[in-house]
Amino acid sequence: MIWRAAILSTGDELTTGRTVDTNAGFIADRLVATGLDVVAVLVVGDYEERIAWAWREAMRHAELVVATGGLGPTADDLTTETLGRVLGRRLVANPDVAQRIRQIFEAMGRAMPENNLKQAQFPEGAVILANPLGTAPGYRLEIDSEWGRRHLVVMPGVPREMKPMLENEVLPWLERARGSNQVYLSHTFQTFGISESALDELVAGAVPENEGRIAFRAAFPQISVRVTVHGVPPDAAALLARNVERLRERLGEYCYGEGDTTMEAAVGEALLRRGATLAVAESCTGGLIGHRLTNVAGSSRYFVSGITAYRNEIKRAVLGVRAETLERHGAVSVETAAEMAEGARRLAAATFGLATTGIAGPDGGTPDKPVGTVCIALAAAERTYSHRYQLWGNREWVKLLTSQVALDWVRRCCDGADPTASRILRK
Repeated sequence: MIWRAAILSTGDELTTGRTVDTNAGFIADRLVATGLDVVAVLVVGDYEERIAWAWREAMRHAELVVATGGLGPTADDLTTETLGRVLGRRLVANPDVAQRIRQIFEAMGRAMPENNLKQAQFPEGAVILANPLGTAPGYRLEIDSEWGRRHLVVMPGVPREMKPMLENEVLPWLERARGSNQVYLSHTFQTFGISESALDELVAGAVPENEGRIAFRAAFPQISVRVTVHGVPPDAAALLARNVERLRERLGEYCYGEGDTTMEAAVGEALLRRGATLAVAESCTGGLIGHRLTNVAGSSRYFVSGITAYRNEIKRAVLGVRAETLERHGAVSVETAAEMAEGARRLAAATFGLATTGIAGPDGGTPDKPVGTVCIALAAAERTYSHRYQLWGNREWVKLLTSQVALDWVRRCCDGADPTASRILRK
């Protein structure tokens, strides 16, 4: 039997819109990959009656309920005491957890408020889930309810605490608890430059219905494509390999990486493979490309310099863009972008020089160069590539999309391709 799962997120910050519930998406992704059917995601505020209602509804519809939030020490953290009342179980203090909380405060040289010991209270019968990154452990329970056997998991709402707990404590237990010799295996492709609907058409029929399932996840500006198969271990692995190859062939140039890789990580790997270095000159992206590249550990091996040349005088004085180029073609032009890229490459003595200039909006557009006009250039020893794009969206979207296209240019050039020949985002 395929287990059904429900996800429960609690917190006023979620229901009022102050915080986006990223936990639910992360948990759902992992549960679906494990072979569970996620039937509901419930989000409620910090009110006892609402939390109690959500728990009852979740247990009504799912064998597994995974909850996050409400495990803190304050009066509005109500998850544990509410769940105890719903189940009719008293709360029991765990002395080991209480001692660990005290030790955390001692290590920080701070006095521990007594209300922190609330985090050492658990419903009777709970199995503790270790939290090495915070004071609030998670826990799980197995109960017999009016709807049948139910498995309940409660974790902190802080993502950096919840994610390793799910990966290291919950998912291994879940595999054992289901007691099946069937395994679920999945593989993810990261794509860019094609819409979700077009992507759906592109891969249609690549994976036969009786062999696996394809799922899409859009997270601008990229879209993930995941194929999941199941079976006994040796057969499942062979089945996955076969369908991965089919998808890889279909996706072609739109796939920039596999697994959880980011575009900036893929670019770093491409530069390292080639033994190349990169310098960046940014105008409209305002340092975003350099920021993304340096978010990758070890980027100093290939990222040499980043210059944010927002004003024309900086483009001239630092990057060597000619005054006549700016006067004749303007700051937003392929000609200016090319000279920016060449200047960045020359200054840093890098293999490649990458440049962006454009109009991110909401103001500054003209009939000839409307908002979203972006020019990208990539200078190499043998040639300088440049192209003008017409992008869309608000200021943040234009900047992010520009950085994604520019990074994709570097990746393609490292692989020996002409980035201007790509079909991505071309008119």
